[in-house]
Amino acid sequence: MKSCGRFAKVLAASIFVLTVLAFAATGKSVTVKGYVLDSACAFTKGLEKPISSDCARACAKAGSPLVILSDDGVIYWPIADTTPSSGQNEKLLPFAGQKVTATGKVFQRGGSSALVVEKIEPLAGGK
Repeated sequence: MKSCGRFAKVLAASIFVLTVLAFAATGKSVTVKGYVLDSACAFTKGLEKPISSDCARACAKAGSPLVILSDDGVIYWPIADTTPSSGQNEKLLPFAGQKVTATGKVFQRGGSSALVVEKIEPLAGGK
């Protein structure tokens, strides 16, 4: 009888943990408008837009991750939803220094926002 009760508790705990993980791993679909710039400038220089496309590309090619700085000041870290994961600079590099519209799933944790970019395109007149 004791082992049956223990099994039920372990099963209930396992189902709870799996449910929490399933909801935590589900991103919300969003569309973000903002500038693609390197993360260092977004944080250390407090820029509202990139200095230039050349500057953003040079920093990205040197290894600085590109981010999307939205119109409302939120910095979105582009991420992959694959395991193992991969850097997203290659996907964003053609848009470095430009204003874009990006659509995808957003994940938030500890005050940070990450975006699995499903679609990205330049915003008309957004340079």
